[in-house]
Amino acid sequence: MPPPARDRKKESFTLKYLLTITASGIAETVTFPLDITKTRLQVQGQFSSKGIYRGAIKTVVGIVKEEGLRKLFNGLGPAVLRHAVYSGCRLSFYEYIRENIFGRDKHGRYPLWKAIPSGMIAGAMAQYIASPTDLVKIRLQMEGKRVLEGKTPRYTGTWDAFRSIVRSEGITGLWKGWLPNCQRAAVVCLGDLTTYDTVKQAILKYTRLKDNAITHALSSACSGLVSATLGTPADVMKTRMMNQPYVNGRGLHYHSTLDCLVKTVKSEGFWALYKGFLPIWSRMAPWSLTFWLVYEELRVLAGLGNF
Repeated sequence: MPPPARDRKKESFTLKYLLTITASGIAETVTFPLDITKTRLQVQGQFSSKGIYRGAIKTVVGIVKEEGLRKLFNGLGPAVLRHAVYSGCRLSFYEYIRENIFGRDKHGRYPLWKAIPSGMIAGAMAQYIASPTDLVKIRLQMEGKRVLEGKTPRYTGTWDAFRSIVRSEGITGLWKGWLPNCQRAAVVCLGDLTTYDTVKQAILKYTRLKDNAITHALSSACSGLVSATLGTPADVMKTRMMNQPYVNGRGLHYHSTLDCLVKTVKSEGFWALYKGFLPIWSRMAPWSLTFWLVYEELRVLAGLGNF
C-alpha cells in the first residue's frame, strides 16, 4: 500500500526547513573541533613542508597548545550559517524531489536508482547557494596558522571576512571554488542522504526493527562512513582551491579542480587525497548520528512523521 497523502502542514517547506537548520546547528556545534582539524590536515604541505602536525591527534594538541582552546571553534559562526542555508536546502530539495518529481513506487519505497540522482542534485544545488559561507569558514579556520607563521591576520571575524572578500575580490569572489565545492557536496549527499534513506528502507523491510532511534542510528552510521569515503578527495580539492590566494580572479597555485588534483597527487602522492580522512569520518559519524536523531525526533514532535 502506498503511504497516505500528506496534508498541507506536512508539505510545509518552511516548517521542515526550520527543523533541519535546528538539528544541523546542534550537530555542527558538537563536532566542529574535528572540522578545523580536518581543514588543517588537508592544507599542510600545500605550499611548504614546514609546520606539519602529522596526524589528527597531534593537530588538535598543536592547535590547543600553540593557539589556545578557543581556536578549535574558529569559524563556527559561518559554519552554522552555512548549515542554516545548506542543510536546510538539501533536505528540503531532496524530499521535494523524492515526493513530487521522481516519486515513490507503488509500495511506498524509493528505489536506489532514483535516490542517487536525488541526493546529488539536492547537494549540488544547496551547496551553490551556501558556497560563500563555506569560503569564509575555511579562511577563518586558517587564520590561527597564519599568525603562527608570522603573517598578518586577514580578517577579524565572520562579517569582516565577508566585507573584505567582496571589497578585494568582488561579489563573485564569494563563490571562489564553487565548482569543487558543489562537486564535493553532490558526492557527500550521495553518501549521506541517499545512503541514509536507502539503508533505513532496507532495515525496515528486511528486519523486525521499527522506525525508531535504533534504526536511525544504524542508518546514520552507514551514511557517515560512505560520505567520508566518497567525499574526502573532493573535500581536499575544495579546501585547497578555496585556501589559495587569488590575483585578478585567478588562483596562484591551481587553475581548476583537475589541476589541483594532478598537482596534489604528483607532489604528495595518491594518499594525499585522503588527508584528513580520520577526522572527516570521526566527525561525519557523530554529526550524522546527532543530526538524524535530532531531526527525526523534531519531525515527530512537529507532527510531520519520520523522514
